[in-house]
Amino acid sequence: MHRATVRLINAVFYAHHGAFAEEHALGGRYEVDLELELDIEEAARSDDLARTVDYERLYRFVGQVVLENRFRLLERLAWRIAHAVLEAFPRTFSVEVRVRKPNPPVGGVCDYAEVVYRCRRPTSG
Repeated sequence: MHRATVRLINAVFYAHHGAFAEEHALGGRYEVDLELELDIEEAARSDDLARTVDYERLYRFVGQVVLENRFRLLERLAWRIAHAVLEAFPRTFSVEVRVRKPNPPVGGVCDYAEVVYRCRRPTSG
């Protein structure tokens, strides 16, 4: 098996998540990084997109998770993205998701708040 890492870095979405009612009403910018571990042997040998993860499909899929839900916590959003990706992309062994919220409401200057969540596909046996 030849495992590799596929990444999408800084996928940006405008969504309505947050602990405060104003965040749900106004919405804000959310940035997502994904790191997927998968076996690329078949794709590399065949040069066939169907044998790997299609980045465009992955981006759209993550966008749906971000945009079609409203969560209070970044932790919940990162967790949901990770588990949804494992379910929807069967070639993926593990996923790491980073969700950033630029300029979070922390009462002062802060570039962003970020949650990193990692999970692996359960192994059989």
